[in-house]
Amino acid sequence: MTPGSSAERRASLWPPSFSAAILDFDGTLAETWHLWRRVDEIFFSSRGLEFDEDASAMLATLGFAAGAQWCVERYRLRDEVSDIVDEWNRLGAALYETSVELRPGAEAYLRALREAGVPLALATTNDPHVLGAMRHVDVYGLFDVVVCGREVARGKDHPDIYLEAARRLGVAPEGCCVFEDILPGVMSAHRAGMRAVALRCEDPRQPWGELRREADLAIEDWEGLAG
Repeated sequence: MTPGSSAERRASLWPPSFSAAILDFDGTLAETWHLWRRVDEIFFSSRGLEFDEDASAMLATLGFAAGAQWCVERYRLRDEVSDIVDEWNRLGAALYETSVELRPGAEAYLRALREAGVPLALATTNDPHVLGAMRHVDVYGLFDVVVCGREVARGKDHPDIYLEAARRLGVAPEGCCVFEDILPGVMSAHRAGMRAVALRCEDPRQPWGELRREADLAIEDWEGLAG
């Protein structure tokens, strides 16, 4: 991580020292862990299973289809993968519709980056159906490119989604800066040859100490980043 005070580290993000920004959504731009925890609780309860914290964290990394396949194999479920994905989409969209807003300062920083000529990509394991349900956040208006987990072969424990975002933006990986709240994402961004900024979130499972050590920069919030 870059040395210096927290203020110095935050200041290094403006003016931007990167050619393009690739951002995660859940946890990074919006505090949504409690909504997905509720989805997971409903999912496990409806199948007579105890809520599993480790499984919940794994699903956040894998995304919908890979996560559903993982659940079928781990719990020996008779569900079809597509049916589980549809169930998660339905539950998630209902919760996202009115409950999700961007974290304070996030939209201001995104708009400042675009005004400075920095293209933006959203790289999320979330599904277009859920993203489109939000009343208070227009991701398709904020970002030049939106890449969802189902559009790449592997989850965020691999660099696929970040490389696809860079490809669509037309920017070389080494010119990209990834903003993430999960450790596998930060590590995958580095494997892709990209810079990585870790965002602290409200999820009590977040390994903040490890994220601070692994990321190039680690910041607590979005406020005041663009001056």
